[in-house]
Amino acid sequence: MSDSPNAHLIGRVGAVLRALSVTNEAGAATSDLARTVDLPRPTVHRLLTSLADEGFVDRDRRTGRWFLGPELYLLGQTAGTRYDVTHHARASVHRLAAKTGESAFFSALRGEETVCLLREDGDFPIRSFVLYEGARFPLGVVSAGLVILAFLDEAEIDAYLQRADLTSRWGRAHSPEAVRARIAKTRHDGYAVNPGLVVEGSWGMAAAVFDPAGKPAWALTLTGIETRFRPERQPELGALLLHEAHTLTRALDTSHRAAESGPGRRRG
Repeated sequence: MSDSPNAHLIGRVGAVLRALSVTNEAGAATSDLARTVDLPRPTVHRLLTSLADEGFVDRDRRTGRWFLGPELYLLGQTAGTRYDVTHHARASVHRLAAKTGESAFFSALRGEETVCLLREDGDFPIRSFVLYEGARFPLGVVSAGLVILAFLDEAEIDAYLQRADLTSRWGRAHSPEAVRARIAKTRHDGYAVNPGLVVEGSWGMAAAVFDPAGKPAWALTLTGIETRFRPERQPELGALLLHEAHTLTRALDTSHRAAESGPGRRRG
């Protein structure tokens, strides 16, 4: 059952690993992770120690900071043969960065968050650093999370906005009413625009990529400074995003169909 002690423990382990993945480049102190996952420091330390024994996390003996471990890398490599879609997305991300000069990204829906998987910077010298590989944001926050939320079913949107508290961390611009207004505009335009709502002056635009069942599962994003996302340029950027999103959706669908009908699949 979901409220069993084992499920409770696994939930805590998952929360710690996800929190660590966000800061993995620099590592994280035990106290920082404890604050992030809202657990007592001794509890988090015990979890990390047990995970380290299995190779799932690693600790720098000099600084005491924690990092994701080698066993996760090996497991990820194995899981990637089934779940990795970034090899399909790299070409789209590259073309978007090359054509626009902005930073281009590919993010995936995971639970009720978007996780950034790929980044490539264009040749415009000023960057936005809100998004980076491994960054996680709730649905409705940043343009990737907004565009995926916008194309979910109405019942899913209603249920999510009823239970999610986006304003306490992200401000009143992320109230249910404000998010619904941006959802309506996103559906009208086909792409989402984040007008500097997370970091002032840092804008983003995104288009949804759909899975074979027609559900929004990924997003392509462009980010940059406000002056590069003026209203007169947005339709051009939006058209490029939509073109690449449609191209990638078709590629993923073709790949899925090929896997379904491959030589290893049993036929009746």
